[in-house]
Amino acid sequence: MSQIVRCGLIQCSNPINDESRPVAEIKEAAYQKHLPFIEQAGEKGVQILCLQEIFNGPYFCPSQDPRWYAAAEPVPGPTTDRLAELARKHQMVIVASVYEEAMRGVYYNTAAVIDADGTYLGKYRKQHIPQTAGFWEKYFFKPGDGGYPIFETRYAKVGVYICYDRHFPEGARCLGLNGAEIVFNPSATVAGLSQYLWKLEQPAHAVANGYFVGAINRVGTEPPWNIGEFYGTSYFVDPRGQFLAEGSEDGDELIVADLDLSVIDEVRKTWQFYRDRRPEAYDELVTY
Repeated sequence: MSQIVRCGLIQCSNPINDESRPVAEIKEAAYQKHLPFIEQAGEKGVQILCLQEIFNGPYFCPSQDPRWYAAAEPVPGPTTDRLAELARKHQMVIVASVYEEAMRGVYYNTAAVIDADGTYLGKYRKQHIPQTAGFWEKYFFKPGDGGYPIFETRYAKVGVYICYDRHFPEGARCLGLNGAEIVFNPSATVAGLSQYLWKLEQPAHAVANGYFVGAINRVGTEPPWNIGEFYGTSYFVDPRGQFLAEGSEDGDELIVADLDLSVIDEVRKTWQFYRDRRPEAYDELVTY
């Protein structure tokens, strides 16, 4: 018996590439750019929609400019409240990555999950924070403190990983152990070595853990930082590692796929990775 869930990903370029403009104006322009795609998702019957990493703004981490702290907001807060109205309107679960201010001076890279009736279900805070040329994220984000929660939405059990997290198999396994059926990974990653890894690591997570993955990447270049071109190629992959839908490298677009959750059962009856795990033999994972 099939259990079809129609899912969507939105990949977008940043509409304002003038760092001198007010932060609030830049955020609002990015939010407004996503609105037609969110409406399109509703028209296409998308039941679970995921937006890219820090969707309502540029990827400002190539800088170390404190003005971007002004982009942070509470979660739940103003942006999740606006998205909740859209979720209710379209009976659509929305996963949205925003810059969270937890308290004065404490900030997280956070994904909020809003159910199809507009109910705020909770959030995932990015656990692994890179600190390297062009990606000075430790200046802006504290490592997440909330573990690897699963959100029981109207349509499926959803987990979230964010960008750099995807390089770490431990958290991907935790999401599977916690019951994820679909894992979304909103990202901001540029061409180079990561472009090869983009289509390698996340299908491997899907296979190793027996769930679907929806991977989102933004597109275009973002002056004044110009760290490279965000290459899009957002996609869905099934628990066999097969690609179901894929976006372009440079287009603002909505990617839609129908995920048959019954495939999870089929795969796990064949590849018994959860049955054959040996947790008692993995002490080194937390010792070193």
